[in-house]
Amino acid sequence: MYMAKIYHDKDADLNVLKGKKIAVLGYGSQGRAQALCLRDSGLNVVVGVRKGGNSWEQAKKDGITVAEIPNAVKNADVVMMLLPDEVQEEVYNKYVLPNLKEGCALDFAHGFTVVYGQVKPPKNVDVIMVAPKSPGKREREVFLEGFGVPALIAVEQDYTGHAKEIVLALAKGIGSTRAGVIETTFHEEATSDLFGEQAVLCGGVTGLILAGFDTLVKRGYQPELAYFECLHELKLIVDLIQAGGLVHMWKNVSNTAEFGGLTQRDYIITEETRKAMDKMLDKILSGEFSKEWIADWKNGLKRMKELEKQESERLIEVVGREIRSLFEMKKESE
Repeated sequence: MYMAKIYHDKDADLNVLKGKKIAVLGYGSQGRAQALCLRDSGLNVVVGVRKGGNSWEQAKKDGITVAEIPNAVKNADVVMMLLPDEVQEEVYNKYVLPNLKEGCALDFAHGFTVVYGQVKPPKNVDVIMVAPKSPGKREREVFLEGFGVPALIAVEQDYTGHAKEIVLALAKGIGSTRAGVIETTFHEEATSDLFGEQAVLCGGVTGLILAGFDTLVKRGYQPELAYFECLHELKLIVDLIQAGGLVHMWKNVSNTAEFGGLTQRDYIITEETRKAMDKMLDKILSGEFSKEWIADWKNGLKRMKELEKQESERLIEVVGREIRSLFEMKKESE
């Protein structure tokens, strides 16, 4: 079995970026976290956002140099595309591409727009990726604690011959080499990320929760009880798995739960389920999914918004709001 190489602080040289202009485009979850961490690592960071917007004001409040996107990109040695996937194509074509200087590094936190052709980098720049495996808020918290979150790195195009040094330096600047970074490719990161989200983390898990909840309710169980058994306790199990893997989880639940889980799970994840996952991956690899997603965002996210509405109206959501309110700390009225 192929084992990935893991890079740490000793493998990266922050001096590669000293005195260089780093333009961070976008100041959302990843943009803010990475910009602040890079600044605190002693690097020259300018944030590129829409003038006068909330992000503009937040960046100024945080003490970060801020500029409109074209000015941020001009003469930048590193341009970090940390905008949402769905807006990258327009922003890149209008404001980034015309202002890229030869030999700069164009960095991404996710390979989607490059792999599926929304962003087409010129041949005279480095194309790299640093993809932290954490939401931005947690990434920043861990950095301030003196550590970092793991990340994936990739070099898609090495025009200067120094792309690997630059991507490792960026990873060090946000603290990720303290934990460890794994080298991948844009294609591997983008397609595996989409598959993980759809088959397991977002699509698979929510589908399983809904199916379990509906099964109990249809058989006459109280919705509140079904909510606890099929959704509320999930975090406890996920926390155990994240802390030490599957065997760690089995060792920390009851023997009844372990025996039942190990002997009965194949009723749920059948050969048909695995074939369906293969089809899901085929849709990702062929570009069929990306076309569906791109078409919907260009149509104002009409399909996604309708699906969100349907989700919010499900019984499990109605019951869940009531259950969660029981755990909220409420101030006593004076």
